[in-house]
Amino acid sequence: MMYEHQQRFQQPMSVKVDLRKKTERRKAVEEERLEIVDLSGMSLDSLPNPSLNLATICKLDLSNNNLQNIPESLTARLLNMVVLDVHSNQLRYLPNSIGCLSKLKVLNVSGNLIEYLPKTIENCRSLEELNANFNKLIQLPENIGYELINLKKLSVNSNKLVFLPRSTSHLTALKILDVRLNCLRSLPEDLENLINLETLNVSQNFQYLDSLPYSVGLLLSLVELDVSYNKIRSLPDSVGCLKKLHKLSVEGNPLSSPPPEVMEQGLHAVKEYLCQKMNAGHQSPPKKKSWVGKLVRYSTFNGLNSRGVGREERESFIMPDYRPINSLASPRYTGLFSPRRLFSPRNYFSA
Repeated sequence: MMYEHQQRFQQPMSVKVDLRKKTERRKAVEEERLEIVDLSGMSLDSLPNPSLNLATICKLDLSNNNLQNIPESLTARLLNMVVLDVHSNQLRYLPNSIGCLSKLKVLNVSGNLIEYLPKTIENCRSLEELNANFNKLIQLPENIGYELINLKKLSVNSNKLVFLPRSTSHLTALKILDVRLNCLRSLPEDLENLINLETLNVSQNFQYLDSLPYSVGLLLSLVELDVSYNKIRSLPDSVGCLKKLHKLSVEGNPLSSPPPEVMEQGLHAVKEYLCQKMNAGHQSPPKKKSWVGKLVRYSTFNGLNSRGVGREERESFIMPDYRPINSLASPRYTGLFSPRRLFSPRNYFSA
Protein backbone atom coordinates (compact mmCIF):
# COMPACT_ATOMS: atom_id res chain seq x y z
CA MET A 1 0.00 0.00 0.00
CA MET A 2 2.78 2.41 0.90
CA TYR A 3 4.54 1.75 -2.41
CA GLU A 4 1.33 2.44 -4.41
CA HIS A 5 0.78 5.63 -2.42
CA GLN A 6 4.28 6.84 -3.32
CA GLN A 7 3.76 6.00 -6.98
CA ARG A 8 0.56 8.01 -7.05
CA PHE A 9 2.43 11.14 -5.94
CA GLN A 10 5.47 10.57 -8.13
CA GLN A 11 3.47 10.28 -11.35
CA PRO A 12 2.53 14.00 -11.78
CA MET A 13 6.15 14.99 -11.25
CA SER A 14 7.33 12.72 -14.04
CA VAL A 15 4.60 14.10 -16.34
CA LYS A 16 5.86 17.67 -15.71
CA VAL A 17 9.42 16.65 -16.51
CA ASP A 18 8.31 15.02 -19.77
CA LEU A 19 6.34 18.12 -20.77
CA ARG A 20 9.34 20.37 -20.06
CA LYS A 21 11.61 18.17 -22.17
CA LYS A 22 9.12 18.17 -25.04
CA THR A 23 8.82 21.96 -24.90
CA GLU A 24 12.60 22.39 -24.94
CA ARG A 25 12.93 19.95 -27.80
CA ARG A 26 10.26 21.76 -29.82
CA LYS A 27 12.01 25.12 -29.27
CA ALA A 28 15.32 23.64 -30.37
CA VAL A 29 13.73 22.30 -33.56
CA GLU A 30 12.13 25.69 -34.27
CA GLU A 31 15.45 27.45 -33.79
CA GLU A 32 17.13 25.06 -36.21
CA ARG A 33 14.54 25.95 -38.82
CA LEU A 34 15.04 29.72 -38.44
CA GLU A 35 17.00 31.39 -41.19
CA ILE A 36 19.58 34.21 -41.37
CA VAL A 37 19.14 36.28 -44.52
CA ASP A 38 21.92 38.65 -45.64
CA LEU A 39 21.08 41.02 -48.52
CA SER A 40 23.52 43.76 -47.51
CA GLY A 41 25.59 45.78 -49.99
CA MET A 42 23.64 44.73 -53.08
CA SER A 43 22.57 48.23 -54.23
CA LEU A 44 18.92 47.23 -53.90
CA ASP A 45 16.28 49.87 -54.67
CA SER A 46 13.47 47.55 -53.64
CA LEU A 47 13.14 44.17 -52.00
CA PRO A 48 12.80 41.06 -54.19
CA ASN A 49 9.92 38.66 -53.73
CA PRO A 50 10.96 36.30 -50.95
CA SER A 51 11.54 32.68 -51.92
CA LEU A 52 11.11 31.37 -48.37
CA ASN A 53 8.62 31.63 -45.54
CA LEU A 54 9.22 35.01 -43.85
CA ALA A 55 8.16 33.59 -40.49
CA THR A 56 11.31 31.45 -40.50
CA ILE A 57 13.69 34.44 -40.63
CA CYS A 58 15.30 35.37 -37.32
CA LYS A 59 17.90 37.81 -38.68
CA LEU A 60 17.57 40.04 -41.71
CA ASP A 61 20.41 42.27 -42.93
CA LEU A 62 19.38 44.85 -45.54
CA SER A 63 22.14 47.36 -44.79
CA ASN A 64 24.13 49.37 -47.34
CA ASN A 65 21.50 49.46 -50.05
CA ASN A 66 19.36 52.17 -51.65
CA LEU A 67 16.04 51.21 -50.10
CA GLN A 68 13.55 54.06 -49.68
CA ASN A 69 10.88 52.05 -47.90
CA ILE A 70 10.14 48.66 -46.41
CA PRO A 71 6.71 47.22 -47.37
CA GLU A 72 4.19 47.00 -44.50
CA SER A 73 3.07 43.53 -45.61
CA LEU A 74 6.62 42.17 -45.53
CA THR A 75 7.37 43.43 -42.02
CA ALA A 76 4.10 42.11 -40.63
CA ARG A 77 5.08 38.55 -41.61
CA LEU A 78 8.51 38.59 -39.91
CA LEU A 79 7.00 37.11 -36.78
CA ASN A 80 10.20 35.47 -35.48
CA MET A 81 12.51 38.34 -36.28
CA VAL A 82 15.16 38.91 -33.57
CA VAL A 83 17.67 41.15 -35.40
CA LEU A 84 16.75 43.66 -38.12
CA ASP A 85 19.53 45.71 -39.69
CA VAL A 86 18.61 48.35 -42.28
CA HIS A 87 21.41 50.88 -41.66
CA SER A 88 22.83 53.00 -44.50
CA ASN A 89 19.84 53.19 -46.81
CA GLN A 90 17.55 56.01 -47.98
CA LEU A 91 14.66 55.26 -45.63
CA ARG A 92 12.50 58.23 -44.63
CA TYR A 93 10.25 56.27 -42.31
CA LEU A 94 9.74 52.82 -40.83
CA PRO A 95 6.58 50.79 -41.48
CA ASN A 96 3.92 50.87 -38.73
CA SER A 97 3.80 47.08 -38.91
CA ILE A 98 7.18 47.00 -37.14
CA GLY A 99 5.06 46.84 -34.00
CA CYS A 100 4.21 43.24 -34.96
CA LEU A 101 7.80 42.15 -34.27
CA SER A 102 7.21 41.05 -30.69
CA LYS A 103 10.47 39.02 -30.58
CA LEU A 104 12.71 41.77 -31.99
CA LYS A 105 15.76 42.40 -29.78
CA VAL A 106 18.10 44.45 -32.00
CA LEU A 107 17.03 47.19 -34.40
CA ASN A 108 19.59 49.18 -36.39
CA VAL A 109 18.19 52.00 -38.53
CA SER A 110 21.21 54.32 -38.45
CA GLY A 111 22.39 56.25 -41.50
CA ASN A 112 18.98 56.97 -43.02
CA LEU A 113 16.71 60.01 -43.41
CA ILE A 114 14.17 59.17 -40.72
CA GLU A 115 12.50 62.11 -38.92
CA TYR A 116 10.12 60.16 -36.69
CA LEU A 117 10.02 56.64 -35.31
CA PRO A 118 6.55 55.09 -35.57
CA LYS A 119 4.55 55.03 -32.36
CA THR A 120 4.00 51.30 -32.89
CA ILE A 121 7.65 50.67 -32.02
CA GLU A 122 6.46 50.77 -28.42
CA ASN A 123 4.96 47.32 -29.03
CA CYS A 124 8.43 45.81 -29.58
CA ARG A 125 8.70 45.03 -25.87
CA SER A 126 11.53 42.52 -26.31
CA LEU A 127 13.76 45.21 -27.82
CA GLU A 128 17.14 45.45 -26.08
CA GLU A 129 19.13 47.63 -28.50
CA LEU A 130 17.93 50.54 -30.61
CA ASN A 131 20.45 52.25 -32.89
CA ALA A 132 19.10 55.28 -34.77
CA ASN A 133 22.27 57.34 -35.22
CA PHE A 134 22.80 59.67 -38.20
CA ASN A 135 19.18 60.34 -39.07
CA LYS A 136 17.02 63.47 -38.95
CA LEU A 137 15.07 62.60 -35.82
CA ILE A 138 13.27 65.58 -34.33
CA GLN A 139 11.73 63.69 -31.43
CA LEU A 140 11.25 60.20 -30.00
CA PRO A 141 7.87 58.56 -29.27
CA GLU A 142 6.46 60.09 -26.08
CA ASN A 143 5.78 56.75 -24.33
CA ILE A 144 8.94 54.94 -25.42
CA GLY A 145 10.18 54.65 -21.85
CA TYR A 146 6.94 53.21 -20.50
CA GLU A 147 6.83 50.36 -23.03
CA LEU A 148 10.40 49.34 -23.93
CA ILE A 149 11.16 48.04 -20.46
CA ASN A 150 13.90 45.66 -21.68
CA LEU A 151 15.88 48.27 -23.62
CA LYS A 152 19.55 48.22 -22.61
CA LYS A 153 21.08 50.48 -25.27
CA LEU A 154 19.58 53.60 -26.79
CA SER A 155 21.84 55.30 -29.31
CA VAL A 156 20.39 58.32 -31.14
CA ASN A 157 23.46 60.47 -31.72
CA SER A 158 23.82 62.81 -34.71
CA ASN A 159 20.17 63.79 -35.02
CA LYS A 160 18.10 66.94 -34.40
CA LEU A 161 16.60 66.07 -31.04
CA VAL A 162 15.69 69.11 -28.94
CA PHE A 163 14.61 67.13 -25.88
CA LEU A 164 14.17 63.57 -24.66
CA PRO A 165 10.67 62.43 -23.67
CA ARG A 166 9.98 62.39 -19.93
CA SER A 167 9.32 58.66 -20.15
CA THR A 168 13.04 58.14 -20.89
CA SER A 169 13.65 58.06 -17.15
CA HIS A 170 11.53 54.88 -16.94
CA LEU A 171 13.97 52.81 -19.02
CA THR A 172 15.19 51.07 -15.87
CA ALA A 173 17.09 48.34 -17.79
CA LEU A 174 19.06 50.92 -19.82
CA LYS A 175 22.86 50.66 -19.60
CA ILE A 176 23.97 52.96 -22.45
CA LEU A 177 22.39 56.28 -23.43
CA ASP A 178 24.10 58.09 -26.32
CA VAL A 179 22.52 61.42 -27.33
CA ARG A 180 25.58 63.37 -28.48
CA LEU A 181 25.57 65.63 -31.52
CA ASN A 182 21.96 66.77 -31.16
CA CYS A 183 20.28 70.06 -30.25
CA LEU A 184 19.36 69.12 -26.67
CA ARG A 185 18.45 72.03 -24.44
CA SER A 186 17.91 70.00 -21.28
CA LEU A 187 17.70 66.48 -19.88
CA PRO A 188 14.78 64.90 -17.98
CA GLU A 189 14.80 65.85 -14.29
CA ASP A 190 14.21 62.39 -12.80
CA LEU A 191 17.15 60.49 -14.29
CA GLU A 192 17.79 58.75 -10.97
CA ASN A 193 15.32 56.05 -12.05
CA LEU A 194 17.90 54.78 -14.56
CA ILE A 195 19.38 52.52 -11.91
CA ASN A 196 21.42 50.40 -14.36
CA LEU A 197 22.81 53.20 -16.53
CA GLU A 198 26.59 52.85 -16.92
CA THR A 199 27.37 55.20 -19.83
CA LEU A 200 25.82 58.62 -20.46
CA ASN A 201 27.04 60.67 -23.42
CA VAL A 202 25.46 64.10 -23.96
CA SER A 203 28.52 65.70 -25.56
CA GLN A 204 28.54 68.12 -28.49
CA ASN A 205 25.14 69.66 -28.12
CA PHE A 206 27.20 72.86 -28.42
CA GLN A 207 25.34 76.12 -27.74
CA TYR A 208 22.15 74.42 -26.59
CA LEU A 209 22.89 72.42 -23.43
CA ASP A 210 23.95 74.76 -20.60
CA SER A 211 23.13 72.77 -17.45
CA LEU A 212 22.72 69.26 -16.07
CA PRO A 213 19.96 68.14 -13.69
CA TYR A 214 20.86 67.33 -10.09
CA SER A 215 19.63 63.77 -10.71
CA VAL A 216 22.74 63.04 -12.83
CA GLY A 217 24.59 62.60 -9.54
CA LEU A 218 22.04 59.99 -8.43
CA LEU A 219 22.90 57.54 -11.23
CA LEU A 220 24.56 55.11 -8.86
CA SER A 221 25.73 52.66 -11.57
CA LEU A 222 27.28 55.35 -13.78
CA VAL A 223 30.84 54.56 -14.88
CA GLU A 224 31.34 57.00 -17.77
CA LEU A 225 29.96 60.54 -18.15
CA ASP A 226 30.73 62.66 -21.22
CA VAL A 227 29.39 66.25 -21.24
CA SER A 228 32.15 67.76 -23.37
CA TYR A 229 31.63 70.63 -25.83
CA ASN A 230 28.49 72.16 -24.42
CA LYS A 231 27.77 75.44 -22.60
CA ILE A 232 27.82 74.00 -19.08
CA ARG A 233 29.17 76.43 -16.48
CA SER A 234 28.72 74.31 -13.36
CA LEU A 235 28.60 70.59 -12.63
CA PRO A 236 25.92 69.53 -10.15
CA ASP A 237 27.37 69.00 -6.66
CA SER A 238 25.71 65.57 -6.67
CA VAL A 239 28.29 64.32 -9.23
CA GLY A 240 30.65 64.04 -6.27
CA CYS A 241 28.50 61.14 -5.01
CA LEU A 242 29.11 58.94 -8.07
CA LYS A 243 31.30 56.28 -6.47
CA LYS A 244 31.51 54.09 -9.60
CA LEU A 245 32.40 56.94 -11.95
CA HIS A 246 35.79 56.28 -13.59
CA LYS A 247 35.69 58.58 -16.62
CA LEU A 248 34.50 62.18 -16.75
CA SER A 249 34.88 64.30 -19.91
CA VAL A 250 34.12 68.02 -19.57
CA GLU A 251 36.45 69.72 -22.06
CA GLY A 252 35.02 72.45 -24.27
CA ASN A 253 32.74 73.89 -21.55
CA PRO A 254 33.01 77.34 -19.87
CA LEU A 255 33.21 75.66 -16.45
CA SER A 256 33.61 77.79 -13.35
CA SER A 257 32.64 75.07 -10.85
CA PRO A 258 34.79 73.08 -10.35
CA PRO A 259 37.44 75.69 -11.18
CA PRO A 260 40.22 74.87 -13.70
CA GLU A 261 42.85 74.31 -10.99
CA VAL A 262 40.68 71.53 -9.51
CA MET A 263 39.94 69.99 -12.90
CA GLU A 264 43.67 69.74 -13.59
CA GLN A 265 44.11 67.51 -10.54
CA GLY A 266 41.93 64.77 -11.96
CA LEU A 267 38.65 63.00 -11.27
CA HIS A 268 39.31 62.26 -7.60
CA ALA A 269 39.93 65.95 -6.85
CA VAL A 270 36.80 66.96 -8.76
CA LYS A 271 34.61 64.53 -6.82
CA GLU A 272 36.11 65.64 -3.52
CA TYR A 273 35.57 69.32 -4.38
CA LEU A 274 31.92 68.73 -5.31
CA CYS A 275 31.32 66.67 -2.16
CA GLN A 276 32.72 69.44 0.04
CA LYS A 277 30.65 72.03 -1.79
CA MET A 278 27.52 69.94 -1.34
CA ASN A 279 28.18 69.42 2.38
CA ALA A 280 28.80 73.12 2.86
CA GLY A 281 25.50 73.89 1.16
CA HIS A 282 23.62 71.56 3.51
CA GLN A 283 24.93 73.07 6.75
CA SER A 284 22.18 74.16 9.13
CA PRO A 285 21.41 77.90 9.01
CA PRO A 286 22.42 80.05 12.01
CA LYS A 287 19.90 80.08 14.83
CA LYS A 288 17.70 83.11 15.11
CA LYS A 289 18.31 85.32 18.13
CA SER A 290 15.82 84.90 20.92
CA TRP A 291 13.45 87.75 21.78
CA VAL A 292 14.94 87.58 25.27
CA GLY A 293 18.18 88.87 23.80
CA LYS A 294 16.39 91.97 22.64
CA LEU A 295 15.04 92.55 26.11
CA VAL A 296 18.56 92.31 27.50
CA ARG A 297 19.98 94.49 24.75
CA TYR A 298 17.59 97.31 25.49
CA SER A 299 18.03 97.05 29.29
CA THR A 300 14.42 96.05 29.90
CA PHE A 301 15.42 93.62 32.67
CA ASN A 302 18.42 95.24 34.27
CA GLY A 303 17.48 98.90 34.28
CA LEU A 304 20.77 99.94 32.56
CA ASN A 305 21.58 101.13 29.08
CA SER A 306 23.32 98.33 27.14
CA ARG A 307 25.85 100.78 25.81
CA GLY A 308 27.10 101.62 29.27
CA VAL A 309 27.76 98.11 30.62
CA GLY A 310 29.96 95.18 29.67
CA ARG A 311 28.77 92.09 27.84
CA GLU A 312 29.02 89.82 30.88
CA GLU A 313 26.81 92.07 32.98
CA ARG A 314 24.23 92.51 30.19
CA GLU A 315 23.87 88.75 29.73
CA SER A 316 23.38 88.06 33.44
CA PHE A 317 19.75 89.17 33.43
CA ILE A 318 20.18 91.17 36.70
CA MET A 319 17.31 93.33 37.89
CA PRO A 320 18.77 95.68 40.53
CA ASP A 321 15.45 97.34 41.31
CA TYR A 322 13.35 94.34 42.30
CA ARG A 323 9.62 94.92 42.50
CA PRO A 324 7.02 92.33 43.55
CA ILE A 325 4.51 91.20 40.93
CA ASN A 326 1.65 92.84 42.79
CA SER A 327 3.21 96.25 42.49
CA LEU A 328 3.99 95.70 38.80
CA ALA A 329 0.33 94.95 38.19
CA SER A 330 -0.76 98.23 39.67
CA PRO A 331 -2.13 100.98 37.36
CA ARG A 332 1.17 102.80 37.63
CA TYR A 333 3.07 100.09 35.75
CA THR A 334 0.33 98.71 33.48
CA GLY A 335 1.69 100.45 30.38
CA LEU A 336 5.23 99.25 30.93
CA PHE A 337 4.67 95.87 29.24
CA SER A 338 3.39 97.05 25.90
CA PRO A 339 5.50 95.76 22.91
CA ARG A 340 6.36 99.31 21.99
CA ARG A 341 7.97 99.96 25.36
CA LEU A 342 9.53 96.50 25.78
CA PHE A 343 11.72 97.02 22.73
CA SER A 344 12.45 100.67 23.24
CA PRO A 345 15.96 101.76 24.40
CA ARG A 346 14.48 103.91 27.16
CA ASN A 347 15.01 102.80 30.76
CA TYR A 348 11.53 102.22 32.13
CA PHE A 349 12.75 100.45 35.25
CA SER A 350 15.12 103.24 36.28
CA ALA A 351 14.34 105.06 39.44
